[in-house]
Amino acid sequence: MSFRDEFELLLRACYPLIYIPTPEEERVERAIAASAKRSGNRAVYIWDFVEGYQDNPNNAGLGRRNPLQALEFIEQLPDASPVIFILRDFQRFLEDVSISRKLRNLARKLKSQPKNIVIISPDITIPPELTEVFIILDFPLPTGEEIKTEIQRLLGSTGQTLSENLLDELTRSARGLSLERIRRVLARAIAARGKIELEDVELVLEEKRQSIRQTQILDFYPAREQISDIGGLDNLKEWLLRRGGAFSDKAREYGLPHPRGLLLVGIQGTGKSLTAKAIAHHWHLPLLRLDVGRLFGGLVGESESRTRQMITLAEALSPCILWIDEIDKGFAGFDGKGDSGTTSRVFGTFINWLAEKRSPVFVVATANNIQTLPPEMLRKGRFDEIFFVGLPSQEERKAILAVHLLRLRPHNLQHYDLERLAYEIPDFSGAEIEQTLIEAMHIGFSQNRDFSTDDIIEAASQIIPLARTAQEQIQFLQDWAAAGKARLASRTKPIG
Repeated sequence: MSFRDEFELLLRACYPLIYIPTPEEERVERAIAASAKRSGNRAVYIWDFVEGYQDNPNNAGLGRRNPLQALEFIEQLPDASPVIFILRDFQRFLEDVSISRKLRNLARKLKSQPKNIVIISPDITIPPELTEVFIILDFPLPTGEEIKTEIQRLLGSTGQTLSENLLDELTRSARGLSLERIRRVLARAIAARGKIELEDVELVLEEKRQSIRQTQILDFYPAREQISDIGGLDNLKEWLLRRGGAFSDKAREYGLPHPRGLLLVGIQGTGKSLTAKAIAHHWHLPLLRLDVGRLFGGLVGESESRTRQMITLAEALSPCILWIDEIDKGFAGFDGKGDSGTTSRVFGTFINWLAEKRSPVFVVATANNIQTLPPEMLRKGRFDEIFFVGLPSQEERKAILAVHLLRLRPHNLQHYDLERLAYEIPDFSGAEIEQTLIEAMHIGFSQNRDFSTDDIIEAASQIIPLARTAQEQIQFLQDWAAAGKARLASRTKPIG
């Protein structure tokens, strides 16, 4: 259901208190005014702390710097007057006992009147005593059609026309930004050159990075790694390559749904995070990184609000890759003990979205400890596939060595005995192999020469792999995968 339909339904149902969390104050007020006109031509009164009420000469300035008076004015209007009251930034006063009590009294009284109070706020901060009287209504970021219309409006002021391809590229790159940010970045481009050009797509993308950083929930992550940078994991790579065109219009015409996501479970340092980056690069999609810990805030309702904000932003930026690193740590306290059930509610919101989402957001979640993951996470339908990423086999260790040495010594690869090296480093993960090569380079550099196969073997002898220090945990993971609980990312089983 669209915002317009849902908001007008709430008006008809006489919901007295509506809370709309959005930074787009101007845009949501326009949407409310349009709904008010369609809903019996209702009056709209707007209040803020500095100016008071502003939209009627009879009440201009009323309630200035007095939020309680602003609420009292609502009571004074005739019961039959159909009015929508927009209170800007009113969440700042909700902790005041007189304001809280007045709102609860109004909630009872307005149920039988055609009056609605709408609080517009950048975030959700509702004290516990008011949670039952407010309904929260999300206001989505602008759609592609809205963005395109706004770009064309800005172009009209310059007399410039854009090719359909450039217009589509700008529209696509601006998804996930507010209209105000889009206006600002394109106005900057017009002021600099008098017109909009292909180079301005990068300006829009930089504005998007800034916007995402400011949420302090998601990171816009540069993805430069390629599928060829992954040594081994042939089953996983084949699965990914087969879905390379799954986000295209051609796939929709064929009847394919959007791919949902992937859960990568396994031992630390085996290439799970590298795979997430390589997927984004190979599929030419933006990569958003979520630290689950950032979803949790100290205020009542803040964690749930951040979760909804994360989902809204990811869907607005779709098609995209949402990378959730070490999801097992984020939901380790799923039982909700000691946090008033906040972890359970956040998990519930997130898991329901995973199951029901229709937007082209491909979720790549990684986990090291399968024991701490709730069973609901592993149920079919949350992800397209669950892959187990174990320690590399001898052949895979050889492939990983080749990947790193091609990057470090592209012209001297033949000088290294890859077969011997792969045999001499049993139980080493990909990350430990990389660290071994760095240590070997230190040995060679300290002696003013290039590092050799023997230096790599010496460096390996000084490293104690995780397979030995966390032997029980790794054995549990391998037994879990061997029992058929997940698909193996590698074609060959690790040996020696």
